Amino acid sequence: MSPKNIFIFSSLLAIGLIISLSLLNASFLWLLVVVAPIVLIGIMDMLQTKHTIRRNFPVIGNFRYILEKIRPEIMQYFVETDTEGRPIDRLNRSVIYQRAKKVNDTTPFGTQLNVYDVGYEWMNHSIYALNKTQTVKELRVLVGGKDCTQPYNASILNISAMSFGSLSKNAIVAMNTGAKIGNFAQNTGEGGLSPYHLESGGDLIWQIGTGYYGCRTNEGKFCPDTFQEKASLEAVKMIEIKISQGAKPGHGGILPAIKNTPEIATIRGIEPYVDIYSPPSHTAFSDAYELMTFVQQLRQLSGGKPIGFKLCIGKKSEFEDICKAMISTKIKPDFIAIDGGEGGTGAAPVEFSNSLGMPLRDGLAFAVDTLTKYDLKEEIKVIASGKVFTGFDIARSIALGADMVNSARAMMLATGCIQALRCHSNTCPAGVATQDESLMSGLVVSDKAQRVANFHEETIKSFSDLLAASGIKKPSELTREHINRRTSINEVQKYSDIYPYFREGRHLEVN
Repeated sequence: MSPKNIFIFSSLLAIGLIISLSLLNASFLWLLVVVAPIVLIGIMDMLQTKHTIRRNFPVIGNFRYILEKIRPEIMQYFVETDTEGRPIDRLNRSVIYQRAKKVNDTTPFGTQLNVYDVGYEWMNHSIYALNKTQTVKELRVLVGGKDCTQPYNASILNISAMSFGSLSKNAIVAMNTGAKIGNFAQNTGEGGLSPYHLESGGDLIWQIGTGYYGCRTNEGKFCPDTFQEKASLEAVKMIEIKISQGAKPGHGGILPAIKNTPEIATIRGIEPYVDIYSPPSHTAFSDAYELMTFVQQLRQLSGGKPIGFKLCIGKKSEFEDICKAMISTKIKPDFIAIDGGEGGTGAAPVEFSNSLGMPLRDGLAFAVDTLTKYDLKEEIKVIASGKVFTGFDIARSIALGADMVNSARAMMLATGCIQALRCHSNTCPAGVATQDESLMSGLVVSDKAQRVANFHEETIKSFSDLLAASGIKKPSELTREHINRRTSINEVQKYSDIYPYFREGRHLEVN
């Protein structure tokens, strides 16, 4: 007998039995309160035409979809080990939560990592480790080249690009308040400058994406007037041109219609309740020389604030062309942010997340080496972004040549994110990546703001402690020789072997 026939037979039998018993005692009719809804669900399952499983297996077929829906939670809490979780494993999630709450973040009984696995990495320490009085007290980086009249003294760790729209207003305010408390910066993401970014007075890096949200004409082109007005705000410390991001390079940002509220649409200058796809490339420039002209235009309009751009490395020749354009035009950005293919996003096609864009370490080493080859690195600060969670992650990026780092998902976790993987559905249970008022109301800004500040403080401290243990007084002394990677069971290579340095000024000739 098929499951469908079993359901029909069981339903008729149960209803018949209840009716028979009710003739003896009317109280048995209350059983229909339980049985009737189940029978109704089964009938609806058999009549619907979208799901074969439900048609063939009435009632019990629904459990398949229920379990599928809660699969991330089942995997996270009951199945995966501390080191296996994706995209962020439990070890890293735990240390972020612990540092955000300022509770004990030490680990007992030794590492859970297999130190003989291929890919295991570690730093070289010194038997002449330094104490805290011998290292740099404040880990900050001055961003601004010779043409910048308003340089910014940035923290070595800042909040990476996340837009209002992708994140809730409560999450944006909490992060900005945390940035204010901890004296570091928040990148606005390409969604424009919202009132919530400005509410607490924390330092901002205003990101200008391909949609030019917040500084666009009715036709979606760049608007110099609105840009100049907002770039002059005191809170805006730097401006970043978003060329591409690691999670979906060459695609442009995505804002699902369900998250595109009238308020967000007004801030961005778009139509509400429709899916918004930012263009894959800019209309303000179409080659490397026009990009440099755009950099110069933004610098002038902003009153001399640091101007840079963010990209995930794709075609290496295109980055070389940008370097050649810098030399030919004598226009240089004040900073370049390198995003890795492992970077996060609220929504992206799976092919773009999984199979497009150079991973951070490879892209960062290439970018730094290319800038060095063209004798450009000294004046341009390089920012690394892509799975930066701990002090060691900062150290690894600095060793590869970055001057500072940005972190997005770690800051989300510090704000309360539980990695429910619902960023694109507007149903984030933690109120972080949603526009649902009932969900975001559970995120208490004052509490989460302090946690964001705590995470920043404790992570900077852990990085400083690593430097001291390695006998290094300041980040600029950290080199590729300090990082080791196991490449086979019996072979270890330094980063200087995996990513060999290039000699400065080696390719200054420009065709």
